[in-house]
Amino acid sequence: MQKLLGNSSKGLVFVLSAPAGTGKTTLVRMLSQEFSCIYESVSCTTRPPRSGEVEGEDYHFLSASAFKEKISQGDFLEYAEVFGYYYGTSRVLVEKQQNLGKHVFLVIDTQGALQLQSQKFVATTIFLSPPSVEELKERLLKRSTESLEVIEKRLSWAREELAVIDRYDYHIINEDLTQAYAVLRSIVIAEEHRVSKKEFS
Repeated sequence: MQKLLGNSSKGLVFVLSAPAGTGKTTLVRMLSQEFSCIYESVSCTTRPPRSGEVEGEDYHFLSASAFKEKISQGDFLEYAEVFGYYYGTSRVLVEKQQNLGKHVFLVIDTQGALQLQSQKFVATTIFLSPPSVEELKERLLKRSTESLEVIEKRLSWAREELAVIDRYDYHIINEDLTQAYAVLRSIVIAEEHRVSKKEFS
């Protein structure tokens, strides 16, 4: 019997980009809790772990030299430098999960997404935005994980990211988490049932 989601022998790749504090990680984890065929790719980073972050679950934490070695070996599908730290997606990890029939979510910023676009990488791209930059600032302040200076940098970068929404296939505004999840869920279900698969465009 066909399932609502999880019928593919080879999984699809979804790229989800959003400014920090918009709720992207929360939404992908909600999706993976409902559907066992959803896999959130764990990025590599040179950023030190924040309180409560777990190696291999939140990120693969690498030294700068180890990260650069992986770049030279072509181990990353994409990588980017953000606020002085590198972030990258393991090519082998993504392909392994796809071959297991998992739909892989790459939760990456616009730099990484545009890199994949230039490579004609096959993926469905989704941009998640806050209702406004002012609302985003309030959310970041409530997180209390970063200084005001870092928050202002994030807001400046968020404005740049919002300027490239038209390069994505879908745009979701996360004003209400339940509604945003319903939209994300419907996109993933529709893409699995799509007849014609397209290139990242």
